[in-house]
Parts: sequence; C-alpha cells; structure tokens
Amino acid sequence: MELIFSKSRPGRKGSTLPKPDVPEANAIPNELLREKAAELPEVSEQEAVRHFTLLSRKNMGVDTNFYPLGSCTMKYNPKFHEQIVRLSGFADLHPLLPQLRHGGALTQGALSVIYESERLLSELLGFSQFTMQPLAGAHGELTGVMLIAAYHKARNDAKRNVMLIPDAAHGTNPASAAVAGLATKEIPTDKDGNVDMEELKKALSPEVAGIMLTCPNTLGLFDHNVKEICRLVHDAGGLCYCDGANLNAIIGRLRPGDLGFDVMHTNLHKTFSTPHGGGGPGSGPVGVCEALVPYLPVSRVTKRPDGTYALEYNHKESIGYIAPFYGNFGIILRAYAYMLTLGREGLVRISENAVINANYIRAKLSPYYNQKYDRVCMHECVFSADKQAEKGVHALDIAKGLIDRGIHPPTMYFPLIVPEALMVEPTETESKEQIDKFIETMIELAEIAEKDPESIKRCPMTTPVKRLDETLAARKPDVAAL
Repeated sequence: MELIFSKSRPGRKGSTLPKPDVPEANAIPNELLREKAAELPEVSEQEAVRHFTLLSRKNMGVDTNFYPLGSCTMKYNPKFHEQIVRLSGFADLHPLLPQLRHGGALTQGALSVIYESERLLSELLGFSQFTMQPLAGAHGELTGVMLIAAYHKARNDAKRNVMLIPDAAHGTNPASAAVAGLATKEIPTDKDGNVDMEELKKALSPEVAGIMLTCPNTLGLFDHNVKEICRLVHDAGGLCYCDGANLNAIIGRLRPGDLGFDVMHTNLHKTFSTPHGGGGPGSGPVGVCEALVPYLPVSRVTKRPDGTYALEYNHKESIGYIAPFYGNFGIILRAYAYMLTLGREGLVRISENAVINANYIRAKLSPYYNQKYDRVCMHECVFSADKQAEKGVHALDIAKGLIDRGIHPPTMYFPLIVPEALMVEPTETESKEQIDKFIETMIELAEIAEKDPESIKRCPMTTPVKRLDETLAARKPDVAAL
C-alpha cells in the first residue's frame, strides 16, 4: 500500500476555510509554537478518506475475523451498547461538572451508573463493595495488592512483604506485586494442572502477605483445591487475591467471594463486552470483602437518603487516588448495559457456552496437538505444538499459517509451563460453523507440518508484510518499508 506521504503534492488541500472576521489573537505562547510548520502530507479530502479507509481494511479484529486469543476473551461487542455510550447525556458530560447543585442534575445519571454497577458486581461476585476506578486489568491487580498491603500495615504487620504467585497465574501478577513493594515467591503446578499443595504449605510463613490466584488458571483449568488454598493462606495470616482475567468461564455460576477470596479484579473489557484490541481502553474494577472496605480508593460514589448520588472523599484509611476522575466511564457504561441486557440467566449462559465451545475444540484437536494437562477445560484450552516441533514447525509457524487463512492466531508460548503453547479461547459468541472452520484449519496445518513443514515456515504469504525477523523488527523497526 502506497504511503500517504508519497501522494503528497505541494499546495494540495482537503479543506478551505474562510478568512476570519475577527482580529487575530496569539492565544498560544510563542515558546510553545513550532519553529517551522509540521511536515504533514498535502492531499485532498478524497485521497485522505481513501487512504484511511484502505488502511482500516488491513486490520484484523473481532468485527472482521475469528479471534481466539487465549486469556483475552475477544468476544463480539453488541453494537446496541455502543449506541448507549454515544447518548449525548453520557457522551457530552464534562468530568468537572457539579455533583448536585448548579447543574448537578446533569451528572446524576452517570453517578448512578457507577453506583449501580458497583452493586451489580458486588452481588454477582460475592463481595461487600467495589471500586470502579482501575483503568485496566493490571491496574486492578495493583490496586488489589495495595489494598492487601494497607490491611497489613493497619494491623502493624509490616513484616508481611511476600506475595505467593502460582506459575499458572496471569502473567502480570508478579509485576503488580513488585510495583506495590512486595517480594514474590513462585508456587509450582502439580501434575494435574493445579497448585502444588505441598509446595504451597512449605511456602507459608509469617512473611506471607497473601496469594494471587488466577481462577480458573491460565491453563484453562479450575483448581479443585481453591477453597483449601484460601483456608491455608488465611490460617497463615495472609489474604487471598483472585485474578478475574478468566471470569468468563465462571460468571453467574459461582461467586469468587464465596470461595474465600478477599479481593478480586474483573476485566470489564473482557467479560462484559468491550474487546480491547489495540491495548485499550480497559477497566479493571476491584471488589473487596468487608475487612478491606476502609482502604478502598477515593472518591467513592454514595447514594444519599433523598435518592441523589454524590462523591465522598473523607476516608482516612483509603489508599488514596489511583486514577483521574472516576475510571474509564465509557467502558463501565457498556458493562452496565451488558449486565442489564443479559440479566442473571443470560450471564449464566455466557459461561456455559464459553466452556462448551472450548471443550469442543479441545476434544476435536486432541488427536492432532498434544495437551500437557489432559483434562476437561473451562473457557480456554491450551495445546502444545511440541509434536509439530519435532518436524521443525513451531507454535509461531502455526500462528502464521492461521493468518494466511483469515484467522487471528491464538496466544503463543503462554503459559510458560507448557512447551510450544497455543492457548485457544473461542468465547461464547462464536457459532459452531465458525468453530468448525477453525478446527478444520488447525487440522490442515497439523497435516502440512507432517508432510511439508517448510511451506508453513514461509507463512504468512497473503499479508502486506511477509515473515519478518521478529527480533530484528522489534529492535530496529523500519516503518518506511511498510
């Protein structure tokens, strides 16, 4: 595709503005002005529209292709909810509008959405209260760990500075714990894909602040010992954090708070209808048990006796501000509409269908791809391309072959404890026909890997950019070559 800069012609414009009928004013200080004009392409409106329209057609997303990206829950986003977010009463709000007096009626609807979303999530997941402020899943993790640290600090238990993290946990957990000032200790997985209980018991000590448990774990498996894990950590004086990245597998079927978890984040942009392609936007609300409520971030939305909503700031034990304003409101609003649209029965069907779809894929592909942990899975199934690697075809090659066939690759090489990992998450929104097409494609690639492995190594062949030296591309990107 030709670069828009190559289409540029001196003096060509996409618009013509009338001369101003008011005196010119230099509203921007001179020190903030450019010394010379920005070297932008000079093109007509038509050329600009065609360029960006053609560019958009090269995107691969949920609206264009099957997107089985494991651990990401790239489900279809109902367009009805997009219409709700665009309603002027929400979309045109300024975050500094008054809460109550002098125009405060304009913000009451938005505040009620935040408040009611907290109540719905608290009931759905089994926690006393939620904060909607965290701006992403990892931000929610950090908030949750900060709440655990604040709890121990308030009890003068400062020696608790170690967070236990299973090796099948979500990949950002160790970083979140480290940013919060805690050391991390890894707990291995046993032969069945669960937390190794004997190793967990050995790791418990007076220095343990808690455990970060992904439920289900990144192997797509539900740990049957989860209640016992929570009991052991509690008996040792620690708290239990649930990483809700994989909530789509259990939504409506069980409440993590009832399992013994003290704090949890959930990804609204995964489970509740806003696929997060391109790195955002996201939202990672955090729910807590009653003991952690005093430490929740400020501000908090409260409902007054007269039925109005307001923000409260006077919470002395709060961990303080973690985000500007009140979180990613547009994502919260989509999730609120999503929950109201589906209701309790609809939310249960999400997890039922997601689990059925994943196990259908697992059963159909098990003769062709190995599984390190051969169990009934939850919302995602993890294969290993180690059988294909014996022929020189790696997980990366399988992924590139899928691109040529119009399917976004699954997550590769994660979790790290599975060699040549391919993590497949179909979500509940894909039809059986689409899933069958994916299965047929994966079988085709497995057969080609056996008979003609070199052909897969040349994939992708149908994309604007062919196979790259990925290490070199990351270190020395040549944007002009695109």
